[in-house]
Amino acid sequence: MPGMPDVSMGGWDACQGFTKPPGVDEQLFLIEISMANKITQTIFLSAVCLVAACSSTGNAPATATPQPVPDKLPPVAAVAPSGLTAAELAALRDPANPLSKRSIYFDLDSSLIKQDYRSVAEAHGKFLAKKPGVKIVVRGNTDERGSREYNVALGQRRADAAKQALSAYGVAADQIETVSFGSEKPVAEGHSEEAWAKNRRADIAYPGE
Repeated sequence: MPGMPDVSMGGWDACQGFTKPPGVDEQLFLIEISMANKITQTIFLSAVCLVAACSSTGNAPATATPQPVPDKLPPVAAVAPSGLTAAELAALRDPANPLSKRSIYFDLDSSLIKQDYRSVAEAHGKFLAKKPGVKIVVRGNTDERGSREYNVALGQRRADAAKQALSAYGVAADQIETVSFGSEKPVAEGHSEEAWAKNRRADIAYPGE
């Protein structure tokens, strides 16, 4: 019959459990039973797919709980290019701090550090030993008396003496540069013993000074 579904594969075997009502055409009855079987199979397959989908969803990995981000990070001391923090730079300028004293004075024609100024070398030596990245310059100076050549050499000996005193506290040699200005950089003008005493010195200069 044209357009009629093929029910020959099931035949009456596909109709087991069904009873053909009296007076119903056999071919029509077979068509109805075949359609009922197809609907049942469709419902069964849909149920199987649904169960499989639920099972795969249950195996999905748990989503990681996001960790809270702190509002503020702990403060970090800012370090200047000199290798010193702002607090340390302030200490170098604080008159009440031993580090603010950065000149070692000498007697006439001498490069021997007097007892009165050994505490200056000690304070800076201990400080610099803990700051291996900090480099300083020790500047040797003299008063105006004597020749230029003599004063340059004397100023160098004074700078070297200060460097040696600092090194005794653990300061590395490459942290200290020495230079002699001779009598070219006086801090006190005049031709008196008072002025000369202030100019016979070795100055410890930190970066930027």
